[in-house]
Amino acid sequence: MALVTGGSRGIGRAIAERLAGDGALVALTYSSDESAAREAVARIEKDGGRAVALKATLGRHGDAASLWAAFDAEVAAYAPLAAAPTGVGVDIIVNNAGIGRSADLAALTEQDFDEVFAVNVRAPFFVVQEGLKRLRDGGRIINISSGAARLAMPEIIAYSATKGALDNFTLNLAKSLGPRGITVNSVAPGIIDTDVNASWLRDNPEAEAQAASVAALGRVGQPEDVADIVAFLASDDARWVTGRVVDATGGSGL
Repeated sequence: MALVTGGSRGIGRAIAERLAGDGALVALTYSSDESAAREAVARIEKDGGRAVALKATLGRHGDAASLWAAFDAEVAAYAPLAAAPTGVGVDIIVNNAGIGRSADLAALTEQDFDEVFAVNVRAPFFVVQEGLKRLRDGGRIINISSGAARLAMPEIIAYSATKGALDNFTLNLAKSLGPRGITVNSVAPGIIDTDVNASWLRDNPEAEAQAASVAALGRVGQPEDVADIVAFLASDDARWVTGRVVDATGGSGL
């Protein structure tokens, strides 16, 4: 059983599809685009997997409790296979949902600062806090960070800071949850061809070439590139990996 926040499109959708393909029942969340979420579920089911879509507006007080209440309700039919002492059990939590703010120190508003930290840091913190009641021993927590956390990028200073905070959250969780056999890792993508980047990247050969040149591997990343790394960390093959930030930038900034 897996929970993937922001799983209706982009990297989150690729993660949801890959985990479902590996046999997990996937609960994917969406904020507003219900049609995209239902399309993602339909695609997973068409490929023989199992998934449910949960509406979850993150970045607000009480968001984690509401999310997990919806999780319990939607996957209740599978409860005999996924029972836990509190609510329905879960094996994998992927904190993927996030927002960006393209502003430097001078331009960033207090509202934008609060919003990006609420969605990118506070929400994962409390999703995990509430989820630990359900997460089984030997489970997995995977936080989707960013290569921006290790680079100086003043034009997205707040976004980068949230990902640095998320990586530190990963480190501390790995230490505290290790006795339960739970591994916690971050995956840090670089430039990925998703809908978020479509306005400047797609159908723009010059922009694509520039983005590709940043990576040592010489191309723009695809959502599946990140999803495959997440799948590895979620598997038993990664049982001895915890507290790490796994670079998924294709060697950007080397």
